[in-house]
Amino acid sequence: MARQTGRSDLPAAPNPASPQDIRNVVLVGPGGAGKTALFEALVAARVPAQRLSTNGHVRTSTLTAASFDSNGTTLNLLDTPGYPDFVGELRAGLRAADAAIFVVSGADEIDRPVSLLWRECAAVGMPRAVVVTHLDQPRADFGTTVETCQRTFGDARATHWPVLEGGELTSVVGLITGSDDDLSTDEHQDARHALIESVIEESEDATLLDRYLEGESIEPAAILEDLRTAIIRGTFFPILPVSPMTGAGVDELLSLIEQAFPDPTVHPLPAITSPAGAAITDVRCDPEAPLVAEVVRTTTDAYVGRLSLVRVFSGTLSVDDTVHVSGHMGDFVGREVSGHPSHDDDERVGPLAAPFLDSHRPRGAAIAGDLVLVSKLTRAETSDTLSSLDRRAVVAPWILPEPQLPVAIRAVTKSDEDKLASALQRLVAEDVTVRMEHASETDQVVLWTMGQAHVDDLISQLSERYGVSVQAEPYRTALRETFIRKVAVQGRHVKQSGGHGQYAVCQIEIEPLPRGSGFEFVDKVVGGSVPRQFIPSVEKGARAQLEKGLLTGHPVVDVRVTLVDGKAHSVDSSDVAFQTAAALALKEAANETTVALLEPIDKVDITIADEYLGAVMADLRGRRGQVVGTEPAEESGWTVVHAEVPASELSRYAIDLRSVSHGTGSFVREPVRHDLIPPDKAKELLKA
Repeated sequence: MARQTGRSDLPAAPNPASPQDIRNVVLVGPGGAGKTALFEALVAARVPAQRLSTNGHVRTSTLTAASFDSNGTTLNLLDTPGYPDFVGELRAGLRAADAAIFVVSGADEIDRPVSLLWRECAAVGMPRAVVVTHLDQPRADFGTTVETCQRTFGDARATHWPVLEGGELTSVVGLITGSDDDLSTDEHQDARHALIESVIEESEDATLLDRYLEGESIEPAAILEDLRTAIIRGTFFPILPVSPMTGAGVDELLSLIEQAFPDPTVHPLPAITSPAGAAITDVRCDPEAPLVAEVVRTTTDAYVGRLSLVRVFSGTLSVDDTVHVSGHMGDFVGREVSGHPSHDDDERVGPLAAPFLDSHRPRGAAIAGDLVLVSKLTRAETSDTLSSLDRRAVVAPWILPEPQLPVAIRAVTKSDEDKLASALQRLVAEDVTVRMEHASETDQVVLWTMGQAHVDDLISQLSERYGVSVQAEPYRTALRETFIRKVAVQGRHVKQSGGHGQYAVCQIEIEPLPRGSGFEFVDKVVGGSVPRQFIPSVEKGARAQLEKGLLTGHPVVDVRVTLVDGKAHSVDSSDVAFQTAAALALKEAANETTVALLEPIDKVDITIADEYLGAVMADLRGRRGQVVGTEPAEESGWTVVHAEVPASELSRYAIDLRSVSHGTGSFVREPVRHDLIPPDKAKELLKA
């Protein structure tokens, strides 16, 4: 977010007088559509000191913010990554914004993930616009792209038309404000009439459409007013052609943002409760109201330390204020979240700054509706709430998909190992889409991530930000052992080395139990052959050895151990001796004919577009999966597949499902049981 303490060539930070002077806008869309280039062009158009990048297309993995003055309006512009692995940054941008600009390429189809994101914005009533880029490419066609947008997005109409010269977008013409000379073709006129009809259908003047259809000339000012109303309501979506490289359409887009996008008082607030869970319904976007704000992103800056990007929903956040910090993400997702334990603390607010790309400019306060960087909030993590001490609040966090791609990492050197734990704690606290697990059975540190690009980014951050070098290694699932037939065996532990010796003999029977039964111990000793005080020792020794494993080092489950007989010595028998004898008996009983390996089985629910259902089912069969049922999803054209799949076959499923479903599929999973591993795979593991 911020890496420099300031730039002398930048204007002072904007200081809006009221929420009505603020526009919070996020750029979203697929990777490669030109979001970052558009972001830079919009900033450069209003900040003369800012120059356009010449690096070409670079895949971004972080949320970038720029706050600047745009003709008297404070524009907080946010650029989000287009790659699906960085969905956490995308969700943070959506939470911080009040309107979204979907950036699509005029030379490419609109993919399914973009349409899903559009529906997600529609569900919360977020106003949207569409920017079409790459119109200079040979296969690009603006009219065709507009038709595709209408099929995909609904009531979306072009408000401007591109002017191409020599295959380059040189300017755009407004369909409402343009002259007849500018709109001379039938295509122009058809688009103009379609736009006007769509806009005046949204008008509060019920007679306007009839008057227009009867041939009455409607003043452009009236149409533009209805256009602004429809955009703010989120019922009409303008489409604009823009070239970040030539600047064509940039001013028109900025004017649309300034004049037609909603201010923060219009956008609905997220659900807000007290820390105890009681609803707070009177929160409003008012600088004079009690403070309610949310940390939408956290990072660490090399110069100033921790930086929190905060969206202020209500009240005013000022330097040196003491605020209440609440974090209760686990209450909303139903479990404790790694790196985000529930907490309530009071903390003093550090220096404030307006974000601007890789720099920041000091500010004294941020009013309701604004975005601000806060330095050194040591107790606040991503998604935490800042509120007034006299009215403590919790903003319902945005819910993200579960990370499903596990990667095991290990430190390269002892020095790296010493620093790894604290570095991982910071990464997990900052990034709500990564979960850390210490897998004791496999002795691995596992990061659960959103995809391979996410993995690469995390490893890069460990190296560049924290100086920790790690290596990825194959993720291992935790197996189990079990007995598959009944066996009787004797454990004998007899030693004499001067003084008291060690003497214990126990005869035990071991038999398998149904899956999920765990461990049972049965005492059938008669006649006192094993003194009563040593029978618990036999059980303790058996339990300890079963936990350690017998053939492969994995715990043994679903067995019954029965003590049927034994021998003791009046002097040399002891608790330790009988524990050892029980362990020896189990080792004696274990071989490839009596013990088998179990693997974890996960229940998997896959949501998939119907067109990819066959490919997903075939892929599941190749993973030894068993489909137990299907049902229609809530959305038409989608199906939920219920299956049971060995966990070892799912280690790369987050990547493979994306490939099979062209980026549209998603899945959740949970462990259900352990089952026998097929003989051929078991032999491989036993040999290893």
